[in-house]
Amino acid sequence: MTRYVLALDLVDKPDLIEEYEAYHREVWPEIKESILRSGVHHMAIYRFGNRLMMVMEVSDNFSFEQKANADAESEHVQEWEKLMWKYQVAIPGAKAGEKWVLMDKIFEING
Repeated sequence: MTRYVLALDLVDKPDLIEEYEAYHREVWPEIKESILRSGVHHMAIYRFGNRLMMVMEVSDNFSFEQKANADAESEHVQEWEKLMWKYQVAIPGAKAGEKWVLMDKIFEING
């Protein structure tokens, strides 16, 4: 299993951040199904201020490209993504149109 960590910013307005969190307390079933079907076994999103961090644990055959292709074909995923852009801001350094940006691991310790 592989772990990925990604970052994204939110529009820095408390009312919009609360709306974003409310959507994530009740993520649409089709979105959950899409995530799991793509090979994601575990996903968690953490927030500090307007900065988000997503941790994904995925199967060995998971592919960001395959997930993006499947998402592009899903009406529900496209509707969700369009809605989420109301709340999201590309993180500094992101490419045009890029949302979640893959973070580089710079330290790890195991006991």
